[in-house]
Amino acid sequence: MIDRKTIDQVYQATDIVDVVSDFVSLRKSGVNYKGLCPFHEEKTPSFVVTPSKGICHCFGCHKGGNAINFLMQINNMTYPEAIRWLARKYNIEVIETGIDEKAGQERKHREELLTLNQWADDWFQQTLQETPEGQGIGLSYLRSRQFRDDIIRKFQLGYCPSSGYGLGDAARKNHMSENNLVETGLCIRTNNGKLRDRFFGRVIFPVHNYMGKVVAFGGRILEKKDNVGKYLNSPESPVYSKSNELYGIYFAKQAIQRQDCCYLVEGYTDVISMHQCGIENVVASSGTALTHDQIRLIKKFTTNLTVLYDGDNAGIKASLRGIDMLLEHGLNIKVLLLPDGDDPDSFARKHTAEEYVDYINQHQVDFIRFKTDLLLRDAGSDLHARAMVINNIAESIARIDDTITRSLYITECANITRVREENIIEAVNSLRNRLKLAKIQENQRERAKNETAQPQEEAAAPKKLETARRIPSKLAVAEANLMKYLIRYGEKIVGQYNNDDNTSSPVTFASYVSALMSNDDISFTHPLYSTIMQELLSNQDKPSFTASNHLLSHPDDAIREYALSQISDNTASVTIDEQAITDHLDETAIKLVSDLTLATIADKITELTHLINSGTLTDEQITDKTIELATYKQAQIELKKNKR
Repeated sequence: MIDRKTIDQVYQATDIVDVVSDFVSLRKSGVNYKGLCPFHEEKTPSFVVTPSKGICHCFGCHKGGNAINFLMQINNMTYPEAIRWLARKYNIEVIETGIDEKAGQERKHREELLTLNQWADDWFQQTLQETPEGQGIGLSYLRSRQFRDDIIRKFQLGYCPSSGYGLGDAARKNHMSENNLVETGLCIRTNNGKLRDRFFGRVIFPVHNYMGKVVAFGGRILEKKDNVGKYLNSPESPVYSKSNELYGIYFAKQAIQRQDCCYLVEGYTDVISMHQCGIENVVASSGTALTHDQIRLIKKFTTNLTVLYDGDNAGIKASLRGIDMLLEHGLNIKVLLLPDGDDPDSFARKHTAEEYVDYINQHQVDFIRFKTDLLLRDAGSDLHARAMVINNIAESIARIDDTITRSLYITECANITRVREENIIEAVNSLRNRLKLAKIQENQRERAKNETAQPQEEAAAPKKLETARRIPSKLAVAEANLMKYLIRYGEKIVGQYNNDDNTSSPVTFASYVSALMSNDDISFTHPLYSTIMQELLSNQDKPSFTASNHLLSHPDDAIREYALSQISDNTASVTIDEQAITDHLDETAIKLVSDLTLATIADKITELTHLINSGTLTDEQITDKTIELATYKQAQIELKKNKR
């Protein structure tokens, strides 16, 4: 866990405008800032950043929050990832608790490798742009591919000199570890112990993970050589697993979220050309079959995927099984077959973004229909081949969990293949049972592996706080209303408390509410509310403490999300007179607690009335409950009289 002191330091150093500006173009609008929402398509700015509150909010899709929430939403980060991202941005050391020495060393080593990769990325770019060889060979090649200079810089393309030792020599001069150079695959140790550059004589394509870290490189050879591949890629390392990454995801993720659609292509240049054309919601599998981890990465940002193919039938067939996995993950998949002689790269160089997208929308087809047409066409009139195709299609349909979608595909498959729907249903159900059995066996093997790898006795994970339920009762409404004020104004001073030594101490809104509730002998009925109140009381004496900031940066998801829900409408365009509210918080506290007490009594009266009329009590019990009911009704009358 990240130390709370670190979280507080990060939060205090964070400038919400500074953070959001990394992702959104903002302009001043009074005391606030406005921009186009990064989470959905819009033409009129509805995304507002409020520096005084340290929050942002979209009035269209209602996403936003503080800097941490914003990063978690836009980058699909976890809470710790967002904290670390901000800590790096503001040069704050992250102190962690409960982490063993080995894990700490592994994390430090990963950071060293990532630092080395970033240094190498900068060096490759500088070599491309500023050396005669880089300009004459590398830059000339990229320009011959019609890549503009701004796109070359955007994707941080570079060049590695043909000498074979330029990167390694420069790295040692900059005190980079030789072992790390070998481990990342930037260099190869020869038989005589020297370091040779892996990518010498190649144009360099850095691979970024979805958080923007350079984790690997791809190098394209510029001279045709026998038995030498056109592309050379980094090997697996502690910071790079090819099955986990998608080329271009860092540059595409915002566009994918806005347009709720992702285009999948094969290679580096496909992605780059489509960006240059104006289509940014595109990623590449880099020539490999899709993996479950890559699919999960796409699903972080959208469930709608269109796969772009050129006319190579052999390549298409080889990738069909990988696309079957997309169905298992619940993605809505379409396929586009580009005109003969074109691939995503060449097609992008011939068309504008509007023309390209129009072509996709007009020609993309559902994956199941595409697969059925493709395989049946190849099978021709061979009955055995056609039967194998139908079984193949049934296997794809069997991977779809949604019952309605699966049923529609079965009907369509029956219509296309002219096979009775009952027969296809039978085949699909049989295959689903087989897939379920395989999944159960896989899970059992995984559990067995984990049991041998981990100690038998483990401390139980802390139970996550349940999210506040919306109970349709007066008490629930009164509690929620009080919590809203506590979250927004909990740290505000409402008066002074006279001590025994003739000194005085400030009384916060939260502590005053707590005292009033104690006097009325009432407490919050929901554990989340009780926890939030305790957080406010135990931290209110800290310097610069504010209730909203503390709760919005809290490690617990339930606390953070609930706090955000209670302050988000505070960014509304209707002007709120904060001064008028804070000037009378003492009176507000009395009213809110009085409302809570009355709501508690009202709910108790309702409960007792139902119980008395239920027919389940004895005469003696009815008498006791009637007396209790009368007591509550009298208390209700007195409280209402005092409120007047």
